[in-house]
Amino acid sequence: MAKIITIAHQKGGVGKSTLAINLALCFQDQLSVALVDTDLQGILYHIREDFPELAVIGADQLADIEKLAYDLIIVDTPPYLSGKLPELFQHSDFILIPTKAGFFDVMAIRSTLALIKEAQRKTPHIKAGIVLNMVKPRSGITKDVAELLQSMDTPLLKTRVHDRVSIARSSMTAGILKGNDPKAKEELMMLAEEVVEQISTEIAM
Repeated sequence: MAKIITIAHQKGGVGKSTLAINLALCFQDQLSVALVDTDLQGILYHIREDFPELAVIGADQLADIEKLAYDLIIVDTPPYLSGKLPELFQHSDFILIPTKAGFFDVMAIRSTLALIKEAQRKTPHIKAGIVLNMVKPRSGITKDVAELLQSMDTPLLKTRVHDRVSIARSSMTAGILKGNDPKAKEELMMLAEEVVEQISTEIAM
């Protein structure tokens, strides 16, 4: 049965789609991976021809997500609280919540975390983690933001993904792994490895 990673945050502009496609590419050499685009705009689905080695499928197959014949399924979600999220969370093994390091960005994840907590009450094996994404170089995490993250009762992953042009453009350049930014590659691989550790020892990089 496929492992399912869902990337969710009700706020737009936190880099969900970029993380989704780059994480899928990090895994695709070792596993059969599908990327599911549940956003009605279908941005990832529309650029699927640019990633011929990766299975990118639309939301029409969401109902049978657990039956899809892949080792790993990564689900990109829309930038709002979709009515499909509670059911989708129920099917997930791990839910990744990317956030910028600003106070208001962190505050905005509370509604998403509330839905995750409800899913975890029904299905205790579901794991979740917050990742600081699009972090500005040489900018520290403020005390207020750090305290707020610690109060969320959802683990903050060690990996921090910085705000890099190479990452922002990676959906147009065949992914970060094929680029020439070693620091960006390192951050995405570290994130992939950390997610693997959270999900299961059965999946190895």
